[in-house]
Amino acid sequence: MSETATDVRARGRRADAVRNRAAILSAAAELYAERGVEISMDGVAVAAGVSNATLYRNFATRDDLLVEMMRDGIAELLGEARQVAATSAPREALDEWLFRLTWHLRTWHGMPGRVVDALADPDSPMRLACAPLQDWTADLMAAAVSRAQVSAGTSPGEVFELATLLSWGIDRYGDTPERARRRVQTAFAGLLAGADPQ
Repeated sequence: MSETATDVRARGRRADAVRNRAAILSAAAELYAERGVEISMDGVAVAAGVSNATLYRNFATRDDLLVEMMRDGIAELLGEARQVAATSAPREALDEWLFRLTWHLRTWHGMPGRVVDALADPDSPMRLACAPLQDWTADLMAAAVSRAQVSAGTSPGEVFELATLLSWGIDRYGDTPERARRRVQTAFAGLLAGADPQ
């Protein structure tokens, strides 16, 4: 059956939609790297070469766009963490996770602040995006506590909040990975002061 004019127009609209979304994400990635996540949505639209209506049709809010930008990074971070957990004692896995989590949360300037805001807003898409990170933190802590390898006096929520605050400091001071790791280890020294790894 031959393609109708309506089919051709519909195919063209779908192709345009795919190109527009890709342009938005590409522009956002460049702007986030240069100026941080507080860049205005108007700025993203201009850089992407799309109208505001097109931008908001794809991403209703700045947090919706940020969540999409975070998606691959979160999946990669969790994959790395699972590999570490499979080959390390619980305390060692938790120690490494706390560094990688904190380092990840400063991927773009201003991102830690958006995470802090999201944790206080139950309806925030950012809060939902961060849930797997919080869950993994809780799982690693539970494994380490069960083997008396870390202190049991701190909740996973408090640990995640501290990691977010540390990521702000790492972003603010422009830490190298080595300096960031020292900062994280110092901040969590009390938590990790359990028995020697078994």
